[in-house]
Amino acid sequence: MEQSSDAHMAGRALAAYLEASTRAVVFTGAGISTESGIPDFRSPTGIWTKMAPIDFRDFMASEEVRRESWRRKFVTDETIQAATPNIGHAAVAGWVAGGRVSAVITQNIDNLHQRSGVPDARVIELHGNGTYASCLDCATRHELDEIKGPFLDHGVLPSCRACGGIVKTATISFGQAMPLAPMERAERETLAADLFIVIGSSLVVQPAASFPLVAKENGAKLVILNREPTPLDDAADLVLHAEIGPTLTAASTADTPPN
Repeated sequence: MEQSSDAHMAGRALAAYLEASTRAVVFTGAGISTESGIPDFRSPTGIWTKMAPIDFRDFMASEEVRRESWRRKFVTDETIQAATPNIGHAAVAGWVAGGRVSAVITQNIDNLHQRSGVPDARVIELHGNGTYASCLDCATRHELDEIKGPFLDHGVLPSCRACGGIVKTATISFGQAMPLAPMERAERETLAADLFIVIGSSLVVQPAASFPLVAKENGAKLVILNREPTPLDDAADLVLHAEIGPTLTAASTADTPPN
């Protein structure tokens, strides 16, 4: 297992793996977005140190809990809406556009990969998307702007305009079933990859965190770029404990795009 902590050296090491690959997959966690000003969840200053996550079963059972969930959403939304894609997102988008990366599997809900230029069809969102809401009964999409005013001004909880069902942000909460279609797509991409690059994930949230090991066991090279150690570091071919944006930029500069 190779290791590096210097961003320039780490980038060159990552570039070597990219150059040897014919089909790479990128797997991202909260760490890639912290450089955009979005706090992560599990670090000492992360979101969950300030407020415990709301379980999906509690959300469904209690109007009071649903009200608290929406209150939190609009408090934290200002930070997410103000965030813009950073140089790490740009590097990944460049790899997709250049044919290096076939798909971006993400645990993030911030939509920054799409905003950086990665086509929707190339982004697989395992935990949903926090930039809109959907009905839990009929899946009708609801924009947050249509919910925010009535909720903040009058305390009105959203209900589906199509069927009257409960509306929730289009994200996957603790206790909520993982979405089948994205999980199946992620598995297909993982099994087809000859290089699997983990970026900014603690690799502790299951079942999403199982994909790197599936790729490795299927013969792919595994690279992990994360500031802190992960449970899968020992299984990786290359471990990079370096800043994400500068490392990915250095890798992009050193990498030669495929013909």
